[in-house]
Amino acid sequence: MGSRSLTAITNLDLLILVLAFPVFVVAGFDLVGYAVAAVVWVAQRLVQVWAEHQAKAKLAAGERTRAMGAVAATSLARPWLMAAVVLVTCIIDREVGLYAAALLVILFTVNLAARGLAFLLGKTDKPEEVAR
Repeated sequence: MGSRSLTAITNLDLLILVLAFPVFVVAGFDLVGYAVAAVVWVAQRLVQVWAEHQAKAKLAAGERTRAMGAVAATSLARPWLMAAVVLVTCIIDREVGLYAAALLVILFTVNLAARGLAFLLGKTDKPEEVAR
């Protein structure tokens, strides 16, 4: 599968985020909930991109443990960041927090599935070539 197709699959969550805006407007949902979800989602995606860049740099330098540590730490921190923002938002305004939480759950699920699918479709190396 081509690089463009894999990029489209891995960024499917961002498309869902954009398409969710008209749904929020038409359904009459509180747009503050959308804004909270959008800001926290984009922030955590930036952290994800940064961590992947750091991991690639550390792998190129031969530091596998540090590369794995960077990805593992941010993989654990990103959902906690989202959960903390939703918790604070729910404390301030329960309805807004629930809208934000619902959108974030959808985005997280789509992102996880799309990244797994992109990984599976992007595997072109044969096992014996990877072992070398």
